[in-house]
Amino acid sequence: MSAREEILERLRRKASNVEMPGAWQSQRNFPDLAERFTASLTAVRGEVRRAENLEAALVEVGTILEEVSAKTVVANNESPLSDVALAERWPECAWHIVGQSSGDLREFCAGADVGLSGVEAALAETGSLVVHSGVGKSRLATLLPPVHIALVPVSCLAPDIFTWTASRNQEAPMPSNLNLISGPSKSADIEFTLTLGVHGPKRLVAVLYE
Repeated sequence: MSAREEILERLRRKASNVEMPGAWQSQRNFPDLAERFTASLTAVRGEVRRAENLEAALVEVGTILEEVSAKTVVANNESPLSDVALAERWPECAWHIVGQSSGDLREFCAGADVGLSGVEAALAETGSLVVHSGVGKSRLATLLPPVHIALVPVSCLAPDIFTWTASRNQEAPMPSNLNLISGPSKSADIEFTLTLGVHGPKRLVAVLYE
């Protein structure tokens, strides 16, 4: 028996059946996920606006577009946005719908005033939005415009990333690109001077609706 075979044989003899751990049980106990998410996102310079339902959330989106004097908006073609006639609802804005509109997406996003998206999940512990790539969705819409508005249904709230990961459909493949957005883009120099909007949106608004 060679030295290699001897080592492998020793490992086989010492090998034992290891019981795999059970499903993740969150150690976080947040009585109100929406309140915790709001506090967490606000703490990292993000904004949360509450709405009673989807229609009220869309009204809030219109209010924000008016506040920032938006002229050009890029929107991911995902739920719930895919069911809304965005260009008809806000005809005063020029729209680029990812996967539907013609023209160069990157160029449009680079000059857009607002990026509009849905979310895959919202994490109460850190106030993070989970967004990922896929058909009709582009990370450019959430990264390049100076203002990012995300529509967040309360059904997407999860206590933490571990709980959300465990609750995913394990048969569904993980997307090629997955981003966790925790507030607007932030950067600080050696003197700890905080600057917003250096590497992404300067303003992040989550419209949280029932």
